[in-house]
Amino acid sequence: MKEEFIRTEMLLGTGAVEKLSHAHVAVFGIGGVGGHVVEVLARSGIGELTLVDSDQVNLSNINRQIIATHNTIGQNKVDVAAERIRSIHPDCVIHTFPMRYEDTNREQFFINRYDYIADCIDLVKCKLDLICTALERNIPILSAMGTGNKLDPSQLQITDLSKTEGCHLARIIRRELRARGIEHTKVLFSPEIPIKPEQLVPNDPGRRSTPASCAWVPSCAGLMMGGYIVQELLKTTMYK
Repeated sequence: MKEEFIRTEMLLGTGAVEKLSHAHVAVFGIGGVGGHVVEVLARSGIGELTLVDSDQVNLSNINRQIIATHNTIGQNKVDVAAERIRSIHPDCVIHTFPMRYEDTNREQFFINRYDYIADCIDLVKCKLDLICTALERNIPILSAMGTGNKLDPSQLQITDLSKTEGCHLARIIRRELRARGIEHTKVLFSPEIPIKPEQLVPNDPGRRSTPASCAWVPSCAGLMMGGYIVQELLKTTMYK
C-alpha cells in the first residue's frame, strides 16, 4: 500500500485503492468544474485518466480554475493538468487531447474503454453528442449543468436530469435529449436562481453571454462530481 493513499483506504475499505488503480476515467472539459474533478480523481489514485480540452489557460481563468496560475498562462489546459497529476500521482497513466470533442471526431476519443466519463463540456452541441455516445456504448456518465452566475454551493445536487429545475442549461439538455428519445441521465445541477451579471468582457464564441463565476461554486461542483464517480467505481468493494 502506498502511503499517499492510506487515508483513502482507511475510509473506503481494503482493496478500494487497488480497484481505483485499475480504473480509467475520462474528463471532458478541464475548466472550473473539470479541473477539480481531475484533482479528486488523481488524489484518489485513479490509475488512468483521459483529459480533453481545446483551450489554453488565460488570465480570466485564475479566479476559479485550479490549474490556472500566472505561471501557466498560455499553456494547454490538458498539459497543465497532466503535469499536476504527475506531481500528485506519478504512476497514473495519462492521455491528453488538446482538442474539442465534436460529433465529427468522436471516434478519436473512444479508442480506449472508459469506466466512467465526467462531462464538463460547456457547448450544448458537443455535450449532447457526448452524452448520447456514452449512453449508446453503456459507459456511465455524469454531466455538469450550469454553475455560472451562482453563489450558493449548498444548492448543488446530483440527480437524474428529469428531476432538474431552475437551470437553463439543464432545461435545454433535457429538451434536446428527449427529442432524441433519451429521458434519463445523471447530472450535477443547482436550482439556484442565477444572478444577472454585469457584462465586462466580450461573449465567448458560441455563447449568447459570458457567465460570471466565483471560486467556490464550480470548485464545489467538481469536487462533488469527482467524489460521486469514485464512489460509483467502488460500489462493489466499499466498506469491505
